[in-house]
Amino acid sequence: NHITIIKYNSKIFFSMKKQLLAVAAMIAFGFMNAQAPLEKGGTQFNAGFGISGWGTPVYAGLDYGIATDLTVGAEGSYRSYNQTGFKSSIIGLQVNGNYHFNKILSIPSKWDFYAGASANYYIWNTDSAYELLAEDSGFGIGFQVGGRYFFSDKFGVNLEGGSGNSTTGGKLGITYKF
Repeated sequence: NHITIIKYNSKIFFSMKKQLLAVAAMIAFGFMNAQAPLEKGGTQFNAGFGISGWGTPVYAGLDYGIATDLTVGAEGSYRSYNQTGFKSSIIGLQVNGNYHFNKILSIPSKWDFYAGASANYYIWNTDSAYELLAEDSGFGIGFQVGGRYFFSDKFGVNLEGGSGNSTTGGKLGITYKF
């Protein structure tokens, strides 16, 4: 008898959840008037989570428009990894440059597609049993390709894949234009 009530209540909950998501999507799409990519002299803040075999990185950074379709940026990240007999943490600092392909590919303004290169510095701390991994600390060069979707002139989501940085594998987050 209790199981029947739980099943019935969960059906109502999921039905209400779907309706709420549909209404939220309609509101978000109704207010869309996005402009991307970042224009010359513009600044945007990016933050989110990465994908890595050594824990889940958290990152934050800024991008600055230096010319039409060109941005430079700086980013910091942190991740820790704890497993039986092994603990580590990695702090990453990065500068990057990206080319934005919207104009040459005629991509709608609510989207931003980019690719570029980055220079990185890592500080890898680990327990004494795995000190050899800490020797990987230091300078690195990486490449990235990514995209953003803007819900409004200022707010969007981003997805990026890349190599050679502390969020190697990919990252997902938000973007806010100043």
